[in-house]
Amino acid sequence: MNQFFIALCVTAALCSPIAATAQDSGSGTDRQPAFAGTFYPASPRELRADLEDYFARAMPAKLEGRVRTLIVPHAGYDYSGVVAASGYKSIPKDAQYKNIFIIASSHREQFKGASVYAAGDYITPLGEARVNREIARQLIDNEKSITYFPKAHDREHSIEVQIPFIQYHFTKTPAIVPIVMGSSSLSAASDLAAALLPWFTPENLFIISSDFSHYPSYKDAKRIDKLTAEAILTKDPELFYKVLRKNSSEGVKNLATPSCGWSSIMTMLYMADRKEEIEISPVLYRNSGDSPIGDKERVVGYWAIAGYEKPTEPLSCELDAVEKKTLLAISRSTLETYLISGTLAEVSNSGLTGTLRQPAGAFVSLYMGGKLRGCIGNFTPDKPLYMVVQEMTLAAALNDRRFAPVEASELEYISIEVSVLTPLHKIGSIDEFQLGLNGIYMKKGDKSGTFLPQVAQSTGWNTEEFFGHCAKDKAGMGWDGWKEADLYVYEAIVFGEEKIK
Repeated sequence: MNQFFIALCVTAALCSPIAATAQDSGSGTDRQPAFAGTFYPASPRELRADLEDYFARAMPAKLEGRVRTLIVPHAGYDYSGVVAASGYKSIPKDAQYKNIFIIASSHREQFKGASVYAAGDYITPLGEARVNREIARQLIDNEKSITYFPKAHDREHSIEVQIPFIQYHFTKTPAIVPIVMGSSSLSAASDLAAALLPWFTPENLFIISSDFSHYPSYKDAKRIDKLTAEAILTKDPELFYKVLRKNSSEGVKNLATPSCGWSSIMTMLYMADRKEEIEISPVLYRNSGDSPIGDKERVVGYWAIAGYEKPTEPLSCELDAVEKKTLLAISRSTLETYLISGTLAEVSNSGLTGTLRQPAGAFVSLYMGGKLRGCIGNFTPDKPLYMVVQEMTLAAALNDRRFAPVEASELEYISIEVSVLTPLHKIGSIDEFQLGLNGIYMKKGDKSGTFLPQVAQSTGWNTEEFFGHCAKDKAGMGWDGWKEADLYVYEAIVFGEEKIK
């Protein structure tokens, strides 16, 4: 067997598991710590003291964007604690995530697909880490390749050792979703990536638990781990796989694997490769030979590597004629394809400019007989403009509660108008608002509403009427409600098809 495929850090116990069903997952059995006292201290006080020391010595990266994914080691803390702490410290303590998905490749059990812990919560000496069992059950119920296999978690250290870092670092500890991969293969990584992609959003963090080279000399480890990391930084799954195979085939003395968690890393790359806004950056490298108790003849490599969302420049207030025509064509195709066939129209990337790929807010308005037939928009998208236009087209047609859903028989009478928005800018006074140029967005408590700039042109309202109608008719906060609301202005690039009378 090619040694590349020996991806386990310790000898695997092969088995043919009978996976638990979703119905079996509600027993409320918490996963107790299995490696406290070996990989890390069992005493809460000693553990906190060690973590404090690791974070004090950490060398985090300065990342100009929100961290979406993090590769960190899972060795004993004496060896890899500073590297792991450097990765976690690259994320602000007060960063808020809904969930932290922890993905690891199994070290002791081999089974098909992946196992998500669904029976209870994870316990460490620092207390309870809540498992999002609702997500776990969704994955088990909806994905054939994902089960709950208890043995995959009982003696698996690569998930457990991450949790104290999470508990110690974050001001508010998010729920976790612990996933152990039982198959080290490209298909397993691809299947898991497809299943997790709906959750691969800015509100969730993905921790990839993996060490790197196993048992070469100190010098060989540094060389091999550098090549592996450079491949990860390209965000190209195929290149990463080729580099792993090349490193494995060189006959490096004592090299058991270039990366014990390569399938987990591959899962992340399959997801990140679809997100143009994500950039991958190195944080810190060391290996066990750098530890005072390490042996430089046989080492294990440790990387902290972060994937973060690159900040984007606000969309300029300019779209050329071709870009406007492209967005209208996308909107029209989306509307017609969905109403006729129930499917989402595919958009060819080859005809999209950089501007159309930038995240930007947009409203789509539908008119029939010159009158509004539906209008919905999004101010703060995390998707490219062309995708926002697609989504808002369907939302305007189907989800505007003021109107019945648009039907296919109406298509020939529908005209489309697109309003591409500049970022929201908070104002402190109505005097900062420019009627006809600015749209208004107001928010007070759980009530909010907006008027696009063109509303003033079509109604003839003055500024106070514009604000009053928005507060009363759109936000439901009363005519004068805007006076106590947070006020935001924006501009819009408005263009559309010729209205059908």
